[in-house]
Amino acid sequence: MSHVFIIGAAGKIGRRLIPRLASRGLQPYALHRHAEQAGELSALGAIPVAGNLLALDAPALARLMTGSEVVIFTAGAGGKGGPAMTQAIDGDGLTTAIAAAKLAGIRRFLLVSAFPDALRGGKASEQFEHYMAVKKRADVQLVESELDWIILRPGTLRDDVGTGKVRADVAIPYGDVSRDDVAATLVALIEQPEVNRVIIELTQGDLPVEQAVRRLAH
Repeated sequence: MSHVFIIGAAGKIGRRLIPRLASRGLQPYALHRHAEQAGELSALGAIPVAGNLLALDAPALARLMTGSEVVIFTAGAGGKGGPAMTQAIDGDGLTTAIAAAKLAGIRRFLLVSAFPDALRGGKASEQFEHYMAVKKRADVQLVESELDWIILRPGTLRDDVGTGKVRADVAIPYGDVSRDDVAATLVALIEQPEVNRVIIELTQGDLPVEQAVRRLAH
């Protein structure tokens, strides 16, 4: 059984990801900050791992990761706490996670990032522009690492039930996508190791998730 270490497990994508991993025979390890989150994460199918990304250094995080084969980073400030928190989680947090994965001997690293066309053509706030700049720098860090990385850039995220059908490629038109389908795509990517070191844009589409991911392997 492959062990998958999730950073951001208590978030909206993480909570959708855990049961999908478990149903495929993959064991999720869920990093969580608050003690009350452990019970819910366990009920979803994860092994809870207590730890605060903002307080852990790379060696400490590596110790928590040890034994996993894959890291999924889906943590994000989500606009809370202003630019400083965005930098701390989406930026510095990723830096720590990359270093920790290397120390733990984990090669495969999946990052949920941001679609570059988000809010383009509209009026974006200064805080949103800062968020996009942090996300881009984080992407660059991962690309420059020696890890076997995938960067997934979903369009505007929705909470409605997923269709199980997506459009996924290195460049596609901007659009929406259910968090359910983002989670399903992450699972399919783990199960398709031929897809590697590629940036993937993701929206709702017409192809079943697994078929869309298999196309990326070619």
